[in-house]
Amino acid sequence: MLRAFRDAFRIPDLQRKIVFTLLLLAIYRLGNAIPTPGVNSAALSNANSGGLLGLISMISGGNLSQFSIFALGVLPYITASIVIQLLTTTIPALEKLSKEGEEGRKKIGQYTRLAAVGLGTLQATFFSLYIVNANNHQFVAVGWDPGLFTIIVMVLTQVAGIAFAMWIGERITEVGIGNGISLIITAGIIARYPVEFKSTADLVRASPDDNWVLRLLAFAVSILITIVGIVYVYQAERRVPVTYARARGGNAGQARAAGQATWLPIKVNQAGVIPVIFASAALMIPNLIAGATAKSAPQIESWIQTNLVFGRPMYLLLESLLIFGFTYLYNSVQFDPKRISEQLREAGGFVPGVRPGQPTADFLGSISSRLSLWGALFLVVLTILPQLVQGATRITTFQLSGTGLLIIVGVALETLKQLEAQLTVRRYDGFISKGRIRGRLNN
Repeated sequence: MLRAFRDAFRIPDLQRKIVFTLLLLAIYRLGNAIPTPGVNSAALSNANSGGLLGLISMISGGNLSQFSIFALGVLPYITASIVIQLLTTTIPALEKLSKEGEEGRKKIGQYTRLAAVGLGTLQATFFSLYIVNANNHQFVAVGWDPGLFTIIVMVLTQVAGIAFAMWIGERITEVGIGNGISLIITAGIIARYPVEFKSTADLVRASPDDNWVLRLLAFAVSILITIVGIVYVYQAERRVPVTYARARGGNAGQARAAGQATWLPIKVNQAGVIPVIFASAALMIPNLIAGATAKSAPQIESWIQTNLVFGRPMYLLLESLLIFGFTYLYNSVQFDPKRISEQLREAGGFVPGVRPGQPTADFLGSISSRLSLWGALFLVVLTILPQLVQGATRITTFQLSGTGLLIIVGVALETLKQLEAQLTVRRYDGFISKGRIRGRLNN
C-alpha cells in the first residue's frame, strides 16, 4: 500500500489528480462551517439523535447536526442510485439502457441525478419542517420568522448544496483519482474523529478511576480487530471455476484462449452497508409513531421509548432480523443466477461438473445463498459489536461505528486499487513508447 502511494506521488499526472481531489474535498468540508440561513446551529448541535438520524449525521461528517449547507450532501444521490439500480433489474426500459454502453450509462446517470434532486427536495422539506416546528422554534435563528418563507429558504439552500456536492463527486471521479461520492462520505466520517479523540482523552484524564486505562485499551483493541475483520471479509470471495469450450471471438488470440479455465468471483459481502442503512431507516418508523401518539396514546409512546430505543435488546434483535432480510433481498436483486447462467452459455462457458442452463443457475444460486448468510452475519456482528463495546467500556465520547469503519476501509481499498491500476497503465504505456522508439532507431 505504501509503495503504491509513494509511486503515485512520483508521477506528475497522478500528483495533479491527488492534489485536485484533496482541494475539492477541502472545499466540501468548508461547507460544514456555513450554516443554512434561518437555523440556530448551536441549539441544533446540542440535540442528540440516534438511529437513522445519527447514521446520516455520521456519514455527512456532522453536517446534519448543524444543518449546514451540505447537511444532506450526497445522501440523496446514494439513495437515488440504489433505487435506480434496483429498478434497472425490474423495468425493461432501464435494463435495455444499461446494455447500450456508454450512452445508456450516461442517460441512467442523468436519471439518477434528477431523482437525487427530487428526493433531496423531499428530505430537505422534512428536516426543515422539523427544525421550524420542534422545541417551540428553538432551532430557528434569532430574527427569522418560523413560517413558510424560512422553510422555502432552507429547502432551496439544501437543494443547491445537494447539486453542488454531486458536482464535486463527479469532478473527483472524472478528473481526480476516482470514487468521488465514496471519498466525500469517507472524508465526512474521518472529519469527526479528531474531535472525538480529544473528547475521549479529556474523559480519561478527568476520570479518577484507574480502570479507564484498561477500558481504553480494550476499546482500541476492539477497533483494530474490527478493521482486520472488515479487510478480511471485504476481500473474501468464492471463485467458481469456469471453462470456455470454444473461442469467444474471431481473432487468433481469442481462439488460443478457448479451453482455458478462469473463475467467476462471488463476494461474501455483496450488499455492502446498504442492509444496515435500510434496517436503520425501518427502525425509525416506531420513533415516528411514538412522536405521533405521544398525546393520544401515551402507553404506546412509553412502550416504544422503553423497548425500541437504540442499544436496547429488542432494538438489537429487530435490527439483526432486518439486516438479514435486506441482505437476502438486495443480493437476490443484484446477483441473478439465471441471467449469469445464460450469459455463460452464450459465451460458450460452463462450470466443470455442472450442466449448462438451469442446473448452473441452481448451483450459482445455492452458492450465493450460503454467502449471503455469512455476509448477513458479518453485518450483524459489525452493527451490534460496537454498541456492546461502548456499553461495556462506557466510552461514549468516541462514536465507534462498524458501518463507518466498513465505509472507510472499503473506500480505502477501492482507492488503492484505482491507484495501482493507473500506475500499471502508465508503466505499460511507457513500455510501448520505448519499444516504438527502439523500433524506429533500428529501422
